[in-house]
Amino acid sequence: MNFLGRMQEEEPSIPMTPMIDIVFLLLIFFITTSVFARLENELSVTVPTAESATPPQRDLGELIVNVKHDGAIIVNQRTVTMAQLEILLSRIAKQYPDQSVIIRGDRESRLEYAVQILDTCAKAGVWNIQIAALPPEDTMSR
Repeated sequence: MNFLGRMQEEEPSIPMTPMIDIVFLLLIFFITTSVFARLENELSVTVPTAESATPPQRDLGELIVNVKHDGAIIVNQRTVTMAQLEILLSRIAKQYPDQSVIIRGDRESRLEYAVQILDTCAKAGVWNIQIAALPPEDTMSR
């Protein structure tokens, strides 16, 4: 019985199958997260500009509320009423007290719509609220 001889004959190797599985899982994860991040931002909403605007620091689980120029409210690619938004925010606030909400209002929409959404957030108990804005065009090109 030559145990040492048998151990020296085998060359160490790296198993490729588990590595390929991990690479494919990572690829699927990044593709799905990029699709969901793109779906959250309604493309027909033109966010206003502000001098002090900074690139957004995205948090996990934040809720994006889009307000179109005609006052339509869109959350997760669904148009909702103010009552439906309040119910949704109330449920979220009960489960996640520090839930972040970002309001993306169209620059052509009336201030009244944003105030109504802020009031709805207050009624639902959501206090972590941000209003989306972009830096002016000339500072973005520098």
